[in-house]
Amino acid sequence: MRLLVEQPRTMSGGSSNFLLVPIPEYPVLDCVPNKNVKIVVLGASNVGKTALIVRFLTKRFIGDYEANTGALYSRKINLDGEQVSLQVQDTPCVSLQDDAEGLYCQEQINRSIYWADGYVLVFSITDLNSYRTIQPLYQHVRRIHPSGNIPVIIVGNKSDLLRARQVPDHEGKALADELGGPYFEASARENHESVQAAFLTLCQEVSRALGGGNGEKRKGGLHLARPKSPNMQELKRRFRQVLSSKVKSATAL
Repeated sequence: MRLLVEQPRTMSGGSSNFLLVPIPEYPVLDCVPNKNVKIVVLGASNVGKTALIVRFLTKRFIGDYEANTGALYSRKINLDGEQVSLQVQDTPCVSLQDDAEGLYCQEQINRSIYWADGYVLVFSITDLNSYRTIQPLYQHVRRIHPSGNIPVIIVGNKSDLLRARQVPDHEGKALADELGGPYFEASARENHESVQAAFLTLCQEVSRALGGGNGEKRKGGLHLARPKSPNMQELKRRFRQVLSSKVKSATAL
């Protein structure tokens, strides 16, 4: 399978277009975590990658997002009684080429795959083409990490849109069985519990794989530098946008 790579656009300083977005911890942890869990969320366009991440970390749903430039979300969590520093890397979309043999993704995505310890592969149950990207995407992850266990889950998002379903539940399960990971159908819009169950399952698997280490098991891996002033205003601005649009809609009625 051919991989077509696009070089990432850079910001004014010449650095890759990553943004570290801290999420308030709940519950607040008093001690410094002794383990770093790093996961990346991958999938085609409009499958709800960002919505799933924000739903998991904040329990909130935002319907509309700006173009995905690859935000890195950070949070401290309590995982099976252990304090863990969690980082979740959002990514731009991947897509199949017209001949369905080549996988198109940015170099930024390759770097994120190399950096991560666990992988969330997302498709929409309402989009058959997004489902068809999952297997070649997994194979691409395998080429970057050819040896060892790869903690991975498959998520069929938008399970609330049953009338628009294009991918049957049993096909999602069959693909997950073939790839060696659990399958979850979830709705970022309607059901926080299903999203939480999927992400926590992967976090637990990654934590077990890391064992007693601190998560830096690949010394030559990608390290995304934390900006000097982490910006928390982005999610707040998005929430205000959604609330404003709802108020305008209610006024119009």
